[in-house]
Amino acid sequence: MDHTNHVRLNDSELTEAILNGAPVYGPDDSQVGAISEVYGSGAEATVVVDVGGFLGIGAKPVEIRAKDLDLMRGEDGVVHGHTNWTKDQLKDLPEFTPRNIP
Repeated sequence: MDHTNHVRLNDSELTEAILNGAPVYGPDDSQVGAISEVYGSGAEATVVVDVGGFLGIGAKPVEIRAKDLDLMRGEDGVVHGHTNWTKDQLKDLPEFTPRNIP
């Protein structure tokens, strides 16, 4: 996948409304997961990426800083992320535990 013409998201776009559901691609441009939750917004946002699985079953949720992903909008307007981590490296991260938010 050629990301040359994709527009990188700025900090004000790092929100749940924009990022939730975005696919995440690994170093070989295969999909390694999708963003399922967003905590906070802007430069301090963190995202939960569901890694692996099939149709949402068997995926492992891991939390990473949004800034650790290269988040962009493709020529078709669809938001997606890119990472240099492989699916296996992401699966090796600690499993995300849901937060109790009042």
